[in-house]
Amino acid sequence: AHDIATCYEISRATLTKLYDELYAARVVLEGTILKPNMVLAGRKSGAVSSPEEVAQKTIKLFREAVPAAVPGIAFLSGGQEDEEATANLNAINAIGPHPWKLTFSYGRALQAAPQKAWSGKASNVAAGQAAFTHRAHMNHLAALGQWKPSLEQAA
Repeated sequence: AHDIATCYEISRATLTKLYDELYAARVVLEGTILKPNMVLAGRKSGAVSSPEEVAQKTIKLFREAVPAAVPGIAFLSGGQEDEEATANLNAINAIGPHPWKLTFSYGRALQAAPQKAWSGKASNVAAGQAAFTHRAHMNHLAALGQWKPSLEQAA
């Protein structure tokens, strides 16, 4: 039920502690990948942030808390709907350049549509595969900052 500002503050405190500990342990950051959440309001808050607001808050957080030595950030979908996660990733990449490679490591947001299309039926395997290919391609474009909503209807 948290708002976007609370997500930002808790994420900032968490990342600051993480990188303090990694520095103390002499971890070579160039050999790491961060797998974080995006900065957004919780589902139960009733607030829906635009992809642009999510992008601005997420990048502000990372510029304050994630060292440029970290080569890559692979986002979790964090309960976002499929297209919402894609739109947010796209908005984040569209406001680059960034010192890190930004991509996705979605579970549910990558698999929900294919599982629904498949529905456990052998006759739906091709439909499930097509849904997975589409969602993966949309996220690939978002990782490049090249996704747009009209591409979803083209499928």
